[in-house]
Amino acid sequence: MMDDQRKSHSSVVPRKSPNKAQAAEGVEGRELAKGKTLERDTLRTQSRDGVHHALERIREAAKDKKQRFTALFHHVYSLELLRKSYFDLTREAAPGVDGETWRHYGERLAEHLQDLSERLKKGTYRARPVRRAYIPKTDGRMRPIGLPVLEDKIVQRAVSEVLNAIYEKDFLGFSYGFRPGRSAHQALDILSVGLMTRKVSWVLDADILNFFGTLDWGWLVRCVERRVGDRRIIRLIQKWLKAGVLEEGKWACGEVGTVQGGSISPLLANIYLHYVFDLWVHQWRKTRAEGDIVGFQHRREAERFLADLRERFRRFRLALHPDKTRILEFGRFARENRSRHGQGKPETFNFLGFTHICGLTRKGKFTVLRRTMRTRWQAKLKEVYQELRRRMHDPIPEQGAYLRSVVGGHIRYYGVPMNGPSLSAFRKEVGRLWGKALRRRSEKHRLTVNRLGRLVRRWLPPVRICHPYPFVRVGVTT
Repeated sequence: MMDDQRKSHSSVVPRKSPNKAQAAEGVEGRELAKGKTLERDTLRTQSRDGVHHALERIREAAKDKKQRFTALFHHVYSLELLRKSYFDLTREAAPGVDGETWRHYGERLAEHLQDLSERLKKGTYRARPVRRAYIPKTDGRMRPIGLPVLEDKIVQRAVSEVLNAIYEKDFLGFSYGFRPGRSAHQALDILSVGLMTRKVSWVLDADILNFFGTLDWGWLVRCVERRVGDRRIIRLIQKWLKAGVLEEGKWACGEVGTVQGGSISPLLANIYLHYVFDLWVHQWRKTRAEGDIVGFQHRREAERFLADLRERFRRFRLALHPDKTRILEFGRFARENRSRHGQGKPETFNFLGFTHICGLTRKGKFTVLRRTMRTRWQAKLKEVYQELRRRMHDPIPEQGAYLRSVVGGHIRYYGVPMNGPSLSAFRKEVGRLWGKALRRRSEKHRLTVNRLGRLVRRWLPPVRICHPYPFVRVGVTT
């Protein structure tokens, strides 16, 4: 997340110095004629096979949790893995500071990858600064992201593939973010099942303050070195950390943080949190918990955990967001307890785009209702209307195709059981905004309610539930 002719022990601790592991297969790629699709390159299947076998050997060796890998770098500069990493990148991603695009680079792909591989082997590869860009957040603020140059993305993806083969054997079962084969909906299902089946009365809703911007380089390198002893891999990671950011022509580089947007940033974050948070939580649950801690059975336990967590994070130069961290009463008994004390309905919390609510089934049993977060809902509608204003004079079929993709994507993510009302309201509101935009095209518009209804039925997908109930999916996957 390779060399097929290397011996399997070359991926683990060798008897000789890793600097001598310089051999790499010279798999020469065929250049593509201009205008032809890159996906038709006949060497891609062969490359996948070689990479797959090499990564599988690393996974097998990684089962030994005490194993420290000292010869990994030859996998990174192998042409097979570099080629695979190139094709795994997003085709239409924005370019970095050098302006190089995925398609332009692919016109002389074999030549470029051969040159990149040689620079990696000789140690002359240099990381370039990332280009700063901003994307809007749901609260109206802007989130800074970094756009690395294409070659940095390729090498980062290659290193991620190699390190994923190791760390996927280490990461704990309750870790879901940015991991291959795991999704946000799996995390949502596990949370719902835990809240409905365990003795949970209190939930800690916590958020790390500016995690990517405060991640400590020294601690990060020490975490990676627990399993990786190949100094060339470590130096690569340090190069990317120190490459800095280019914004409005000015270069800047701090001493902490990793830029969001790089191919390797999510994996580095997972490695850091694995040692700083996950293993600590696992141990805390064994030694200090009195009840279940999917949430918490007792408020005093939640408060003790929160105090211990703050102290733990302080040691590793992290902090919890003061406005987004709270303990709330939530669970099977929350409604009765709060009613007994005259406190009204149980509080709600947001997670992965959904507002979680204490609800009841038709038979009166406790369940966790999941509704689309209001802020996400409103932000998406605002974005849709702005885009419709921009496309105001486009042909109706083009507008309809755009809205079909928007509504379809919304339904595919938010289409969880019992969220039908939110989906219907979103679809209805998109149709209303479309009508508003169409009527602005001309003062003599002839858009009647019936015609708008026909357009909505023709282009906007019908509401449907795309995901099973949490118990169904969890029962299959665990």
